[in-house]
Amino acid sequence: MANQQSSFINTERPEQGVIVIAPSADIDMSRSPELRTAIRQEMGAGVHKLIVDLEEVHYMDSSGLATLVEAMRNASNTSTKLVICNMNQKVSAIFEIARLDSFFSIVHSREDAISA
Repeated sequence: MANQQSSFINTERPEQGVIVIAPSADIDMSRSPELRTAIRQEMGAGVHKLIVDLEEVHYMDSSGLATLVEAMRNASNTSTKLVICNMNQKVSAIFEIARLDSFFSIVHSREDAISA
C-alpha cells in the first residue's frame, strides 16, 4: 500500500486498482484546484475505483461540489467507479440541497467504499 501526501491531500492505495483521496481540510475556492489536480492525476490506467474520503472535511462550497461533479463525469468516461465516504451531516446537507446525493455513490465508511 503506497501512500502520498501533499499539504492538503492524502492519497492511499489500499489494494490494487483502488485509490483513496482524503482531503484534510475544508474544500473551498482556494483548495478545490488542488483536489481537482489530485483526482485527475490518480484517475487513469489500472484504477477501477476512486474513493474520496471526506472525514476531515467539515465544509464544502460550490467549487468543491463542482470538482466532485467533474470527477464523476471523468470517472464515467474512464469506467472508474467513484465512491464518496465519511461525509459529515453539514457536507451531506449541501449534497442534498444541490440534489447530488442521488448522483453519487455515497457510503458511510472507507471500508464500505472499498467493498462497494
